[in-house]
Amino acid sequence: MTRHAPPRKKKISWRSQAFRGLVYQILAVTAIGLAIWFLAHNTATNMRLRGIQSGFDFLTSAAGFDIGESLYPFDSGEAYWRAFLIGITNTLRVAVLGIILTTVIGTLIGVGRFSRNALVRGLCTTYIEVFRNIPILLQLLMWYLLFTELLPASTEPMVLGPLFLSKGGLNFPIPIWASGHLWAAGGLVIGMGLAWWQRRRALQAFERTGLPSSMFWKPLAMVLAAALAGWLLGGAPLALDSPKQGEFAIENGGSLTPEFLSVLLGLTIYTAAFVAEVVRSGIQAVPRGQAEAASALGLNQAQEMRLVMLPQALRVIIPPMTNQYLNLTKNSSLAVAIGYPDVVSIANTAINQTGRAVECISVIMLVYLSTSLATSLLMNWYNARAAIKER
Repeated sequence: MTRHAPPRKKKISWRSQAFRGLVYQILAVTAIGLAIWFLAHNTATNMRLRGIQSGFDFLTSAAGFDIGESLYPFDSGEAYWRAFLIGITNTLRVAVLGIILTTVIGTLIGVGRFSRNALVRGLCTTYIEVFRNIPILLQLLMWYLLFTELLPASTEPMVLGPLFLSKGGLNFPIPIWASGHLWAAGGLVIGMGLAWWQRRRALQAFERTGLPSSMFWKPLAMVLAAALAGWLLGGAPLALDSPKQGEFAIENGGSLTPEFLSVLLGLTIYTAAFVAEVVRSGIQAVPRGQAEAASALGLNQAQEMRLVMLPQALRVIIPPMTNQYLNLTKNSSLAVAIGYPDVVSIANTAINQTGRAVECISVIMLVYLSTSLATSLLMNWYNARAAIKER
């Protein structure tokens, strides 16, 4: 019986590429750690020598200033951390709504570049070339001046049905909360689940038979029908809190300030031009034979784009689209230029009142870093799901 010798243990040797790589990584991490420690220690020492206070204890002190726009009540006697929370909420509100609107508008314009109608192609091209070449700050100022200078005063608003548009912003009716709205929300969630199931089933049938099936209108009808059923089961509440003309301003209802509208429109229109180019390049990356095959199967231009071209283009579109989402979120920091109370504006006020510049800037950096990382993780997950699977 032959006995095999035990495997010899590999000796640590500088000739080993794996060992050298490990050493280089350890040295790199050590150098970065020492650099961060040096900067932090040097900053703390200089601040102490100059008598500058440091620390985050100011977050529990009274802010001493009011905030003009907030989703929940705030007064000057509340703590700084609540003021920062409002700033973060305002930043996220602009970023999330901007990403949704940018995706819709940019995708439509990008697809419009392939229209057989010369006028549609020309308008889409003109939109892209105009808005992506004007600096975003100028566009924000343009929209802000439009709302604050050209629109009528709040005492004489422009009436658009149930809407009031003036220098004070946009006022609109809002529903008066009732239990029926909770039922409608539950129906909406159930409808979204049914729509996901229907879309998945239709996609499997399309892959199996090659026959196109409704993957948009039928799921959308399910969502709306489920929400309507929940609303009816909850008593079908119809009461609205509608805006009305007051003596000095418009009262009641919901409102969007000119600062918020300017930031949202400016960021959306500017970023949508870049998203349109991302969509166009993604579609052009799909082999032309795919479009010809879709036409041979009898699909019209809309079905060809929706069922064949866009699904294959997603693997090219998603990575640069993620960059545009990150740019939109970070560009929202320019809202301070027109007085929108985002996290940068709140931090600037806190710096002026407390002198804690390092701490406030650290909060800003942490907010944008966390938001960007969360966006990247979500888009990377979606990119993995949208990738074409090899069989």
